[in-house]
Amino acid sequence: MYAVIQTGGKQYRVKQGDVIFVEKLNESEGAEVSFDVLMLGKDDGVVIGKPVVDSAKVTGKVLGQVKGEKIVVYKYKSKKNERKKQGHRQPYTKIEIESIVG
Repeated sequence: MYAVIQTGGKQYRVKQGDVIFVEKLNESEGAEVSFDVLMLGKDDGVVIGKPVVDSAKVTGKVLGQVKGEKIVVYKYKSKKNERKKQGHRQPYTKIEIESIVG
């Protein structure tokens, strides 16, 4: 069984036991989080929500707050002696999917 959930403006296809990285949530490590289900895939077919499947829930456990890979932003204008170097690391929340009920 799998489910499609939405959090942080993105959609994720998950199944039980998956570890996913979502946009940062304000939850502490070890906390339980639940998500609404947009689509639920079963052995006998799929159930599509309008906009969510009412009888389905996905629960997960927060494993920690992590940062993504570093990217470098470099702005440069020729012949003007203008240059700016800036780095960025996107914060994520690491979540393990514990159960899909539906």
